Amino acid sequence: MNRRDVMKTALLGTGLLPGLGLAANNTPAPAKRPKARTFLLVHGAWHNALHWTRVSQALSARGHQVVAIDLPGHGLNARFPAAYLTGNTARLTEERSPQADVTLEDCATAVVSALEKLKDGPKPVLVGHSAGGTVITRTGELAPHLIGRLVYLSAYCPLRLQSASGYGALPEARTGYGQSLFLGDPAKLGAVRINPRGDAAYLEALRLAFYQDVETAGFLPFALTLTPDLPQSLWTARVGATKERWGRLPRSYLRCAQDRALAPALQDLMIREADAFTPGNAFTVDTLESSHSPFASQPEKLAALLDGLR
Repeated sequence: MNRRDVMKTALLGTGLLPGLGLAANNTPAPAKRPKARTFLLVHGAWHNALHWTRVSQALSARGHQVVAIDLPGHGLNARFPAAYLTGNTARLTEERSPQADVTLEDCATAVVSALEKLKDGPKPVLVGHSAGGTVITRTGELAPHLIGRLVYLSAYCPLRLQSASGYGALPEARTGYGQSLFLGDPAKLGAVRINPRGDAAYLEALRLAFYQDVETAGFLPFALTLTPDLPQSLWTARVGATKERWGRLPRSYLRCAQDRALAPALQDLMIREADAFTPGNAFTVDTLESSHSPFASQPEKLAALLDGLR
């Protein structure tokens, strides 16, 4: 080491080098990234794990572990009415669902099983979209010890009225969109039924109700991978949440301000009721200017909000 190098080493140790105008590297250290987390993603009615793909990719790129599952009766677990496969629209309004026996408890138990597989790491953030909110609410009651935080993405959090259907009947639920989409009598079918294989006019009505901020070409891959039947229990069953179990979990609500499927007024009502239920443990609330389906229209913004939850 020459004399100049010896002087630089000594001056660095005393902190005098920048004042002498010598070539020190005083670039600030990069900001420390938050600790990686695990996210377990639960889809809503008629959807499946595939619909989370872009959000999963965005969260993975931020260093997080991401697991998305198919609930019983959805995705690769779906069973289809024969009339749906043959295209018999008239029969589709009457044929009982082959998955009418799937219950909310079945779905919550499936989520608990997925959480059990992740229990060796940090407690997962459990995210539920839409009707998936009933599932994560029930899951939070069954297994609060396995969950780090509950996140409701424009999702049902049915406490006072206990079921999604109870809230769906309120005046706050009305948006003027989507009512023509449902087929038959859910009580007779054993399911809330739509027809993702309907004609162009039906699919446009579906887009305008659930995905209005996604262009038709981008919407169709999401629409044509939907399952026609939401087992009725996910809509009507009671979640049974208590202050002692569900109510002790940290929770966040991600509002969708342009939602035509789960109206912002209804989202806000459920947030207020939950906060009144556990006043010492209120929701943190963020808002996306999106339709009911930000996983399709704004996956990067949604991932950023999830990444920022602490």
